[in-house]
Amino acid sequence: MPITPPMRVNGAKVRLSFVGHASWLIQAAGLNILIDPVWSARASPVSWAGPKRSQRPGHRVRRRCRRSISCWCSHGHYDHLDIATLSKLAAKFSSRVITPLGNDVTMRSADDAVRAEAFDWHDRVELGNGVAVTLVPTRHWSGADCSTATRRCGQVFVMETPAGKVYIVCDSGYGGGQHFRRVAQAHGPLRLAYPAIGAYEPRWFMQDQHVNPS
Repeated sequence: MPITPPMRVNGAKVRLSFVGHASWLIQAAGLNILIDPVWSARASPVSWAGPKRSQRPGHRVRRRCRRSISCWCSHGHYDHLDIATLSKLAAKFSSRVITPLGNDVTMRSADDAVRAEAFDWHDRVELGNGVAVTLVPTRHWSGADCSTATRRCGQVFVMETPAGKVYIVCDSGYGGGQHFRRVAQAHGPLRLAYPAIGAYEPRWFMQDQHVNPS
């Protein structure tokens, strides 16, 4: 059943609302931040083919949030970077979009109204009200196909809030766990860490880019 998040979360609190797949709403310090927002029916370059969502998004973005909404897009795969959704958010809310290098080109070439700002590994971005985000490397690749994968770096987010730090792992393989340990060493202690667990079988094929439950 769709949920109705509050308009804002203030004080020393942080609230996470699940939208679907890798999409989340994070609320802290009066800000509303959408992680990898995908409201389209399919994760695909076309509307009539490709993987179709099995459930509708967990909630809607309401107009009264317009001054406090920003988006973070982790990488360029269709189930994380949804141009149709970003275009709608740009038209309704003029949302600021934080993303790794290269994805800004994809966004603006599709719709120059998308306010994409590209950052490199370890860049820290202030959002105001005591909230900031640092982009950190992950064990994943980006781009819509293999020809662009080497030009776009896979990154995830460490979010600083008045309630503590949140480690947002949108997609990542585990490998030897070194990426996770480096984040703990550089940014710990963490209040919360959540990895995206999905599309992890067959293991021989998926182990380098997606974690499984174990």
